Amino acid sequence: MERGHHGVTTFVAEARIVSGDITLGESAAHHAHVRRLGVGDRVAITDGRGSRGTGQISMLSKTQIVATVREVVTVTPPAAIHLFLPVADRDRMLWLAEKAAELQVASWNPVMFRRSMSVSPRGDGEAFERKVRVRMAQAVEQSGGAWLPTIEAARDVAALPARTGDTSFLLNHGGPTLGGGRVQAPVSLIIGPEGGFEADELAALQGTGWTIASLGDVTLRFETAAVAAVAIARALLTPERGG
Repeated sequence: MERGHHGVTTFVAEARIVSGDITLGESAAHHAHVRRLGVGDRVAITDGRGSRGTGQISMLSKTQIVATVREVVTVTPPAAIHLFLPVADRDRMLWLAEKAAELQVASWNPVMFRRSMSVSPRGDGEAFERKVRVRMAQAVEQSGGAWLPTIEAARDVAALPARTGDTSFLLNHGGPTLGGGRVQAPVSLIIGPEGGFEADELAALQGTGWTIASLGDVTLRFETAAVAAVAIARALLTPERGG
C-alpha cells in the first residue's frame, strides 16, 4: 500500500535537504503528474539518509519540480539489518531491491557464489547498480521512508567474515528456525544462491562466525527467502547496539 508520509507524497532527492527551494528532475515530475499533484500541494522530500523536509510544490513542469521546503527533521534510523544476497537473475534482484528498501534494510551486499557464475542474465556491474538504486528510491518514495540502503559492491563468498558485533545468520536447511526468540541488532543475513551453498562455501562461512538458521521445511527462491528472513528479523529485533 502506498502510504507516503501521513498521506503526503514523498520524493527522494540527491542533495542534502535544507529549508528553501529544492529542484527535482524528470522522474519526480513524472511521478507528480501520475499522482495528479499541482502547484500548492504538500510534499515530503528525503535524501535517503535520514533527513526529511516538508513543504509545497511551487513550480511543476514536464521535466522538473521545484518544492519549497519549510521544515526539516531528522528521522532515527531503524534497527540495522544487513542483507547479503546472491548475485542472481537481474529482474528478480531488482524486485528484491524494492522490497529491501521497503523493509528498511541498512545495506545491500551482493555475493558472488560459485553457483552465481552460471546465471544469465545476472545482476552485476555499475549499470545494474544504478538500476538497483533507482528501484530502491522509488520504493522509498512509495512507502514514505527516509532511509535508503547502502549499496555495496559485489564480493566473493570468501571475503565474508561475520560482521564484528552483529547477530549473523546464514539461511540454510538444517539449522534452528529463524524466529525462535528475540534477536539483538545489528543483524546480518546471508541468503544463498538457488541450488544452495557449495559444501566448502558453507564450511568457510561457519568458520568465520556465521550461524545457520532456517525458514522451516520449505524450499524458497532466493528473493522470497530474503523477504521472509528480513521480515522475521525486523519483527524480532530488540533495540540496536549500533549500525
